[in-house]
Amino acid sequence: MNAPPAAARAVSAEKILLRDTIGPIALLTLNRPAARNSLSEALLIALADAFAAIAADKAVRVVLLAANGPAFCAGHDLKELSARRSDADGGRAYFANIMTTCSALMQRMVALPQPVIAVVHGTATAAGCQLVASCDLAIASSTAKFATPGVDIGLFCSTPMVALSRNVARKHAMEMLLTGEMIAAEDALRIGLVNRVVAPGAEREEALALARKIAAKSSHTLKIGKQAFYRQLELPLAEAYRYTSQVMTENMMARDAEEGICAFIEKRPPKWEDR
Repeated sequence: MNAPPAAARAVSAEKILLRDTIGPIALLTLNRPAARNSLSEALLIALADAFAAIAADKAVRVVLLAANGPAFCAGHDLKELSARRSDADGGRAYFANIMTTCSALMQRMVALPQPVIAVVHGTATAAGCQLVASCDLAIASSTAKFATPGVDIGLFCSTPMVALSRNVARKHAMEMLLTGEMIAAEDALRIGLVNRVVAPGAEREEALALARKIAAKSSHTLKIGKQAFYRQLELPLAEAYRYTSQVMTENMMARDAEEGICAFIEKRPPKWEDR
């Protein structure tokens, strides 16, 4: 598959993915409400382009990922996928490309220097649940629901499983994957898939309040910490301590660490330079 021209991508992104700025916070909004914000090929590309632009934008300190319409995200666009079964290879090459593209997007979110907060209402299913699990934090409406229901249609949620199993305990993840059943927001909170559950309609303001609190920190420090957090998770204990000891040593040499420690000792607010 060849990516569409930049102009075409910009037009597509404008329709299916909205971007707003609230001070130092970037708000990305999935905008395919009629399709329950399913991750079409175009939406996957638009999200990847948006995150690439945000990664290079030093004015953005936190990202919110929200959605328009009745659902947060229904996963992959199954109609779009099924239409490619008429390809000469039965759709194999297209399916492989979509799964690779989606997996690259999820990894890009994890690698993004800025923290990403999911703002969830309605349902987040399959790759939509994966999208929530790939965000660093998640705020959910009390009416939100989550599921990895691929097993119900003969398509096990194998790629969503990667993010899900890195967020919740093994048996909770397996139960979701094996049964495909919806879990309520309170259960998602209990198992660690989301951070907070709030009254319906209050999720965006709650996420904004959390984003503003995070945005007040040194972006340089947040970048160091986010990168180290995900890397150390994959290391054995002794290696994790060796790695993070090196990270903290380098962090101590940063200007913002020097300023922050001095400000703490002198009992004054720090003045970050983000370096």
